[in-house]
Amino acid sequence: MAGVLVFLGAVRLAFPQFTASAIQAADGVAGRVLERVAGMAPQVGTGTSTAQQAHFTALDGTVRVKKTTGNSWVNADYNVPLEKGDVVQTGSEGMAKVVFNDGTSYTVRQDSLIVIQENSANDQQQTNIAVAVSTGTVDLSTATFVQGSKSQVIVAGATASLAPESAAQVHNDPKGDQHEILLKKGTGEVTRNGETVRLADWEKVTFQAQEVHMAKAKEIGPPTPISPANMMPIFVSGEGTKDVEFSWTPMANAAGYRLRISRNPYFSSTLVDKRVNTADVTVTSLGEGAYYWMVQSYDAGAKESVESEKNRFTIIPKGKQTVAIDLELDPFVQHGHVIEVTGKTQNGARVMVNGREVPMIGPDGTFHFFTPPLPTGESVITVTAQTAQGGVNTQQKKIIIQ
Repeated sequence: MAGVLVFLGAVRLAFPQFTASAIQAADGVAGRVLERVAGMAPQVGTGTSTAQQAHFTALDGTVRVKKTTGNSWVNADYNVPLEKGDVVQTGSEGMAKVVFNDGTSYTVRQDSLIVIQENSANDQQQTNIAVAVSTGTVDLSTATFVQGSKSQVIVAGATASLAPESAAQVHNDPKGDQHEILLKKGTGEVTRNGETVRLADWEKVTFQAQEVHMAKAKEIGPPTPISPANMMPIFVSGEGTKDVEFSWTPMANAAGYRLRISRNPYFSSTLVDKRVNTADVTVTSLGEGAYYWMVQSYDAGAKESVESEKNRFTIIPKGKQTVAIDLELDPFVQHGHVIEVTGKTQNGARVMVNGREVPMIGPDGTFHFFTPPLPTGESVITVTAQTAQGGVNTQQKKIIIQ
């Protein structure tokens, strides 16, 4: 069984502000976590499966949960575990990211509803995850999991099985009778009514309820964002605004491109949404703070590609002295090879964990993040908080996964 040992001596040296009682409390929490995980793990050789839990790693707007053990909806919370039979619903301004113990993640977009139909693991560390998308749109990606594991998403009677290190987008519109499964990366197959269709990069199947067969088509792959690069700082002096040049890889047969810029990673609202004929454009008078951008290409028939990856950049006032900002970390919690990181920083700061951005920071500066699955052995968790004004604080902790 995977376990986590935090080097408390290193904590004392690196963070002398931690009191002895705080370190003892952290040790106690770690012990309780290990006991809980040990209790969930099946005994080796039994051949039995044990129910697992998934967790929210990002919440934005209205998100509700209906537990399988209850009949009423409750507001989603980072401390609410998700189990087999639980239902997650997002509102018109809601987004949520759910991560399972094997690293599989689901980003549930606005006006969507999903049901966790299966979430278990056996004594061979083989996982079985199945999620039904009842309505709306979901982006999902699988991590590297043990051979014999299953990761499936179910849409209107069709079951898509994804290979490790794969990514897909699923759309289900029961009212309009439109059902789509798009494979963005990796491999997978979709089974419905005895028919199986294999998918590779940027291939999609669509169907309607009364259709006997699924239709397979090749989608247009998106451009690759170049500049501003992801997590790039852009310094500005004087009036506090900056003209920023955006560029991306040109695509063959593209008639034009659609650039979108937002203040949030889910693009629930946009600052810029414009079409251009070249693979670069300058956007003027962007103020201080963090931005996200993505691009799509479209052909002569105005058919758009899927969305590109989203890059984040920050416009920072030049010449301001770097000052330390608040960053408090809670004791790490272990879920197999995944580490749960929680803490609190200065209001308005962004947080990175091992180079990956924490998608959402609470109004009070609290944050919640699950790492990708870590390898067996020693690892270092690096947490960095940074403000648009140049304030920064970085903390590191060593862990051992056995």
